[in-house]
Amino acid sequence: MITVENLTKRYGGFTAVDDVSFTAQPGRVTGFLGPNGAGKSTAMRAICGLTPATSGTTRVLGRPYRELPNPGRHVGILLDAAAQHAGRTGREVLVLGALTMGVPLVKVEQTLDLVGLTPQEARRRIKNYSLGMRQRLGIGLALLGEPEVLILDEPVNGLDPAGIRWMRQLLRGFADEGGTVLLSSHLLLEMEAISDDLVVIGHGKIVAAGPQESLLAAPGSQVSSLDDETLHKALVRAGYSATANPGGGLDTSAEPKSVGILALEAGVALTALSANRGHGLESLFFELTADHGRDEVAA
Repeated sequence: MITVENLTKRYGGFTAVDDVSFTAQPGRVTGFLGPNGAGKSTAMRAICGLTPATSGTTRVLGRPYRELPNPGRHVGILLDAAAQHAGRTGREVLVLGALTMGVPLVKVEQTLDLVGLTPQEARRRIKNYSLGMRQRLGIGLALLGEPEVLILDEPVNGLDPAGIRWMRQLLRGFADEGGTVLLSSHLLLEMEAISDDLVVIGHGKIVAAGPQESLLAAPGSQVSSLDDETLHKALVRAGYSATANPGGGLDTSAEPKSVGILALEAGVALTALSANRGHGLESLFFELTADHGRDEVAA
């Protein structure tokens, strides 16, 4: 579990993160979203003990990251895939990680296979890696210690469609086995596909947080019947809005259960009834961050 409480980070007169609180739960993927400069990376660096908070607290598995014994065995981190020693080979990076964490060296080959780096690629120096290969290596290093928590900032950058699908399956499997995943990405469709919970930040503040299904849900129902006029009147009398569709049927603010009860009481037979489809994550994102939707230097 990751717990962030009233986290604030100021740089002089600029507040990068402003009283941010949220929790990333075990067994779930928490998507951390926001425009460039919104404070995502600053908050993630604070969680990982790399950026000291001005005020507030962050805890991973119940304690500050810096207090975790041998933290790589508890938390896997990928904040910048480019921050790897260009002169080392992929295998050398993992071997050094294994020696540092006390992981059996047999895990190195297992991890290379897991992230899809071939023996030839593992012998190649990182300066000759593509961004996608660096991402795979970074994920491998994060997973090497068999952690309980993953904290990943833009891990799918540079991956091709097959790589993105692989990443989704990997993270979904990690969470399904009880792991905690905090994931930041600008690929909104991918975040919608994998995230269980969402935290949206803008101007350093949380603008929305909660289960994805709740945040993306739209209230009301769509209903068709053998007597839309009578059903319309019953809905309005009960205090709900109801609008006739040109092709037949009604849009109403009433939830499906309420529509069914009112139709029964009015003696109207329903031919179709469904909850309104929610708007997608892209629509929600731009709606919540409309006043911050411009390019800036990432926080």
